[in-house]
Amino acid sequence: MARRAKKRVFSKVKAVKATARERVGQPKPERVIEGEPRDTKRKRKHKPTLQEIIDQMD
Repeated sequence: MARRAKKRVFSKVKAVKATARERVGQPKPERVIEGEPRDTKRKRKHKPTLQEIIDQMD
């Protein structure tokens, strides 16, 4: 015998999203943002030391 199709359960979330898509439209596709190298992030997190400031002035 063939299997019966599974009965679909109503989902509030899916219903709300579907109506939002109808009214507003599809969301724009994601854009991948290139990450920064790890060492540039690290340098930005910490304040420069006094020695580093003096070396930059020279």
